[in-house]
Amino acid sequence: MKVVELFAGVGGFRVGLERASPEYDIIWSNQWEPGRKKQYAFDCYKKQFKTGTHVNEDIALVKDQIPDHELLVGGFPCQDYSVARSGAKGIEGKKGVLWWHINDIINSKTPKYVLLENVDRLLRSPSSQRGRDFAIILRCLADSGYAVEWRVINAAEYGLSQRRRRIFIFAYHKSTELYGRNVSVGQEELVQKSGFFATSFKIEERTIEKQSWFNIGRDDYSTLVELSDQFSGKFYAGGSMFEHVVYTRECVPVDCEPLPLSTIVEDKVDEKYYVKDEKALAKWAYLKGAKHEKRVKKSNGAEYFYTEGAVPFPDPMDRPGRTMLTSEGKMGRCSHIIFDGKGHRILTPVECERLNGFRDNWTDCMPESARYFTMGNALVVPLVKTMGVALIEIDNQHEKPPKGRQSHRTKAEA
Repeated sequence: MKVVELFAGVGGFRVGLERASPEYDIIWSNQWEPGRKKQYAFDCYKKQFKTGTHVNEDIALVKDQIPDHELLVGGFPCQDYSVARSGAKGIEGKKGVLWWHINDIINSKTPKYVLLENVDRLLRSPSSQRGRDFAIILRCLADSGYAVEWRVINAAEYGLSQRRRRIFIFAYHKSTELYGRNVSVGQEELVQKSGFFATSFKIEERTIEKQSWFNIGRDDYSTLVELSDQFSGKFYAGGSMFEHVVYTRECVPVDCEPLPLSTIVEDKVDEKYYVKDEKALAKWAYLKGAKHEKRVKKSNGAEYFYTEGAVPFPDPMDRPGRTMLTSEGKMGRCSHIIFDGKGHRILTPVECERLNGFRDNWTDCMPESARYFTMGNALVVPLVKTMGVALIEIDNQHEKPPKGRQSHRTKAEA
């Protein structure tokens, strides 16, 4: 299966797919960090992978170079995907330009499958019109002839060591046999039992109130602009879409024992990672603690109370770690700090790699600050591996014709 990887980072999708099966052939990838002179993630990717074409340029400038492929993957940023009509140019994005490049590639190459990853707030963005951005993405995919399944997955709820919630979006084209099979199965069945995510990331099969049906097609929204301006609906953690009809429901994972933070901790750690200064340790405790403080607005001098709850200090070793951010390793409320028996310390870069399921020292070709940053941006590799196994099984079962027969899709159609 020929694969193109967009916004590749240090290769989380590729590592997971290649662990899943040797049948995946990543033929082209793109990684570009705008505004940065040093392209550490791209350099790491190029060091780790010796096959395929690796491109370090703005995707807008190179998307026309992308070869034909069967699977398109990528973890794209969550932005504002509102659209507007601009004279003769037709419909165009205002801010979320990266999605529109993905959309262009899909329309140009028509891959059989698309697997994308994003932060889970995509289902609720923007705050002024919750769900609109995801509705636009679904409408684009439906207009291009794709069915879609999605699921918000917390890695810790499926046996891993990080409480990292991300949405995964799986789309498959109407030319595939999978599409025809799933139309007959029904959308509720796909989300609850037999779909792409339901078979590997099981949920409790029970009647729930948090579910809904709605249409994002031309019957309800005549144009993409109208959908952008007027969308009103609610997306839950799981769902499916066929022919612009959306079914979505809340998903409660089947109980699965997560791995505690202690399982990724190194035995021998350099002294530089320990917080020995008492003032610094007190600052860590303050940042992690609950607050109800009187503060003053800089804009007008008005007083107000700033309130936030406490987070564990230090991070408990018998529970999974929290979501890693790009600021990991720096003093802050969201960074991990543990007590390992010897003292309080931050996580090492290797421990961060382990939290995401990468091999030790995967990113040792870059400065430590960049290692933390890239891990904060990375995928949880074992989740991708699970999806990769499921997709190869689907493709082998439904898409490979018997010997001597032609595939359902001719070269000209492709």
